[in-house]
Amino acid sequence: MIISRISPHFTLFPLLPHLLSRCFCQVVAGVNRSSYSTLGSVFRDFTTSSPKCGDASNNASVVTYSQLKTMLSTHDIQLFDVRNLDEYQAGHIPNAVNIPLGSLEESLKLSPEDFQQKFEVRAPEKDDDNLVFHCQSGKRSAKALDIARQLGFSRARHYKGGYSEWVEREGK
Repeated sequence: MIISRISPHFTLFPLLPHLLSRCFCQVVAGVNRSSYSTLGSVFRDFTTSSPKCGDASNNASVVTYSQLKTMLSTHDIQLFDVRNLDEYQAGHIPNAVNIPLGSLEESLKLSPEDFQQKFEVRAPEKDDDNLVFHCQSGKRSAKALDIARQLGFSRARHYKGGYSEWVEREGK
């Protein structure tokens, strides 16, 4: 049996399952980022880069305070606050729509009509590049970004500074 031949290696190399899992994650992330003509090109790209699975901290995924201000001033943003309702009601970034993290996946799966009816804004589309999530400090918005990416919103981003940075920079 193959498992009985592999299991002694797991005791010798306790990190092997983690490494295999990470490798698989990196390959999947690479495939999701680009369209490859062959599997070989996936592995070539994989060996020259090391994205972390579920890592929403790369620069392409992050919106800075100044970028957020520009997007808000030009009305070129779909800003979703993934904090809880009580946090949102206590204060929020102008034009942000509250979708608590716990209901984000379900909400992003709604039909455009149902989304519009529930949130009174246009539903985001999979290829929108102005879709931004934020929370209090960046942790929940990073999770929101991971959820959105898993659902196919490949160009979504998050405001890593969150409402905390917004309040600090806005002087409120």
